[in-house]
Amino acid sequence: MRSARPLTRAAALAACLALIGAGAAGCETTQEKAEKQQARAAHILKARAERQKEKKKQREKSKKSHEKGKKG
Repeated sequence: MRSARPLTRAAALAACLALIGAGAAGCETTQEKAEKQQARAAHILKARAERQKEKKKQREKSKKSHEKGKKG
């Protein structure tokens, strides 16, 4: 029976190492997800700024057109 104890310890150690390894891999995956989400958010904000810029440009163009119509 004494020979079973080192085998049990080795199995427990292997199980602990496997859990620690899986945990570390999980953190890496979480970091990757966070990076992807951050890149996506940056893309959305950039697209929004471009839309607002275009909208402002159109508004100014329309405003100038209306002013010309009132003068003539």
